[in-house]
Parts: sequence; C-alpha cells; structure tokens
Amino acid sequence: MKLADLIKDLQPLEIKGIPAVEITSLGLYSQTVTNGQLFFALRGEKTDGHRFIADATAKGAVAVVCEQLPEKQEEKVCYIVVKNTHAAMGKIAAAFYGNPSKHLQLVGITGTNGKTTTVTLLYRLFRALGYKVGLLSTVTNFIDNMEIPATHTTPDAITLNKLLAEMVHAGCAYCFMEVSSHAIVQERIAGLHFAGALFSNITHDHLDYHKTFGEYIRAKKLFFDNLPGTAFALVNADDKNSRVMIQNTKAKVKTYALHTLADFHCRIIEKSFEGMQLLINNTEVWTPFIGVFNAYNLLLVYATAQLLGVEKNEALRLLSAMGSVAGRFEKVYGTQLTEQKQPLTVIVDYAHTPDALQNVLNTINDIRRDEELITVVGCGGNRDAAKRPVMARIAADNSNKTIFTSDNPRFEEPDAILADMKAGLDTAQRSKSLFITDRREAIHTALMLAQSGNAIVLIAGKGHETYQEIKGKRTHFDDKETARELLHELETN
Repeated sequence: MKLADLIKDLQPLEIKGIPAVEITSLGLYSQTVTNGQLFFALRGEKTDGHRFIADATAKGAVAVVCEQLPEKQEEKVCYIVVKNTHAAMGKIAAAFYGNPSKHLQLVGITGTNGKTTTVTLLYRLFRALGYKVGLLSTVTNFIDNMEIPATHTTPDAITLNKLLAEMVHAGCAYCFMEVSSHAIVQERIAGLHFAGALFSNITHDHLDYHKTFGEYIRAKKLFFDNLPGTAFALVNADDKNSRVMIQNTKAKVKTYALHTLADFHCRIIEKSFEGMQLLINNTEVWTPFIGVFNAYNLLLVYATAQLLGVEKNEALRLLSAMGSVAGRFEKVYGTQLTEQKQPLTVIVDYAHTPDALQNVLNTINDIRRDEELITVVGCGGNRDAAKRPVMARIAADNSNKTIFTSDNPRFEEPDAILADMKAGLDTAQRSKSLFITDRREAIHTALMLAQSGNAIVLIAGKGHETYQEIKGKRTHFDDKETARELLHELETN
C-alpha cells in the first residue's frame, strides 16, 4: 500500500521525502524492522522511539512517522512529522488494515471494575445466538473460536487493527473489547469506529500512571468524547461520574442502574452462594452469578444486547445459562478435616483495587451465616502504592482473619510491599492478621486455619493469572490450581 494513501487523512506538520513509497508492513520496534516497513517513533514512559530511527532505517524501514526529525536523514526514506505519533499510528494502522472496525459492530467498555466479565459474557451470548464474534480482553483474545493469548488489556494500535482485520476475514459480525485508561490516553484506539461504548464504574486505581483521580476520570471521558453520533453510550447511572463521561459525547445516551431511575433497571430478589434471582426490567431471571457487582455486570450485558437488537426474553434465557468468568468470584470446593466433613468453600477473585475487594467481601459477608471468613490478599509491585494501606484496612475490617502475602512483586521487595499494607492497620486489625511472603504458604495456612471449623476462604488479587512476576521473571502460579492441590493434600494426608 502506498504511504500517500495511508496518510491522506492525516494533517502532517511536515513531509520530508517522497510519500509515493510502497509500505509492506508497520512496526514500532526497531529490532523487528523488515524491508519496506513504516516505522513509528513513539515517545514512551521509559524509552523514546526517536532514538531508534537510524537503526530502523538501516534495517529496511522506508518511511518514518515521528514528532521530530532526526539530525541525519536518509535520502531514500520518507519522514512524516506529526504532532502525536501515537494518534497517527492508530489512524494509519486502521487504514493499512482496511478500517476493519467499520466492518463489524465494535463495542468497547471502560471503567475500573467489571470490564472482563462484561465483554466475556457478551462474547458468549452473541456466539450462543449463532454469530461469529471477536473478544479482546485482559484474560484472552478470541477470533470466533480461535484463542489468542492477551498481553495487554488493550493492545497497541497495530496489533489491535490486525486482530480486528482477522475477525472481519473470519466473518465476525461483532467484537467486544476492554478499553483501558492507558489505551485511551496513549491513543491506541485512535482511528477505530465504535458502535457502542459502555461505562461500568470508576474508583481508585492506576494513580501511579494518571497521578490524580481527576486525570483518571478525564482519561475515561475521552473515550466518550470521541464517539460518533451513530454510536450509543451506555453508562451506569448509579455512579455519579457517569454524568461526567457523557457531558460532551455525540452518541445516543442510555443508562442502567440498580438504585437510580434508568433505561435499564435491575433488582436482586434472592441471593445465596448458588446464585441470584434478579428482576430485570420487570422480568425475573435466575443466574448462578453472585453479588451486587455481578448484578451490575449482568444488567450491563442485557442492556447492551438490547441496544444491539437482541430479543429481550432470548437475552435473559441465555444469560441465565451462563457460568462464571475465569478468576471472577470463582468457587473451588473442598472438604474440611473435621468429623462432620463440612464443605469448605474457597473463592478466587481478581479483586486488586480497594473497591473491587470491598465488593467481593461485602458479597460474601452478605450471604454467609456462621462461617468464618479468612482472606488471603496482597498488592502488586511497581504499581499504585497508595492503595496498599487502604486495601489492607478493607481486608482486615471485613474478615475474621487476614493473611497478607505477595501478589506480583515485580521489581519491588515483597516485604516492603507488605510493610506498606501493614502500615494501614491499627493494633486490633494487626492482631487478627498474618504476614506470609510466600503466596503458596499463605494459601496453605489459610486452608489449614479453615479446617478447624466452618469457614470460607477468599484468595484475592490474581484471579485468572497463571503466573507470578518476581524480579522480571514470570514463574507459573495459579491460585485455583494451588488451592485445589493443597485441598487434595489436606484431604488425603
């Protein structure tokens, strides 16, 4: 494809060279440049792609998109100077792959919690309706029934448009994707055409990146600001920030809520550890999902399906048949080592923000009777440290016993992270808490404590993840797998 065709909708600050050159591929990493490639010099948090322009052209890049011309320019290379390379990359990548988002119904969701559950259920629902569907999520990506591992909540613009093009080629009619705040600010979704945008909620998270809560909200809002008038914007009316999200949108606004007057409404009629009976827009439906947060997720899925033309009763029927999403309030059952052999419930959940942890604990405490609640939780390294003492207090306040442990310490010392959490506890909270750095040992201790009586164990923070990241190295670690192994050991020894 000619470079001139790829940049015709851009407004470059300067073009140095001849844009009639043929482009065979797009790239943003100099080490993977191939002949005929268009190289994007991106400014990142840690590195500046402008430093690698010479390396990229030496390896065969015939054109470069940058924000500043290099001191030395190659005669046969075309340089496109733009105000924002990230935004330009999104638009060029969309054009290079044939604007795939215009050839399917693309629906994105942003918010702090609920994104993965919502898009996964939408993917399952529309496949159950007989459609070919794409999924882009934190856990995994799908092109209909072909699974592709996920590396980011929202991929870079080149990868994203390539995946969307493959979905179109496979005959997908819909794609449901998570849209992270990082992706919005970094213009990874620039050039995409959305049929709909969903807002779940917004609470304390990612302040290590956005610095302030106001900037975090602004990042989410940009998604809705850029929607076309043909799209719909479906927002949670129970979250006061939903009004901010839609202030400047051109999209058709619809609302959903559990407590506020809205276009789509839900009420929980009954609840237990086996599921909930819901009243959704005056129709009752049973679901195996548990908790108020899942009532919101299911209502959002139902409302989205309605806005995409799915018949009401068919949507409810399919929702009632769906099981849990990996690592989201996922139950692992075992047997206690008591004479009565009472059932022991272990719940694994991805809750890694204060609000998500509070929601999960509220759900368990709202349903449990005389069972003791033992919570295992940690916080990730090299991430928002301000939430560590907050999460520690939430865990201790809402559990009978709390075991604080490692999550993904990354390049931080695990004991330093635990010290940050411990600093948030008062004397009474510390007296019913244990600090065990090794995550497997922490889970083992929780299960051992649970054997002495009727108990529930919550393992929070990692959910679907199958690894632990320590000092830049990922080693296999799965909370569900670990819990099952340890339960088996306890039951057979």
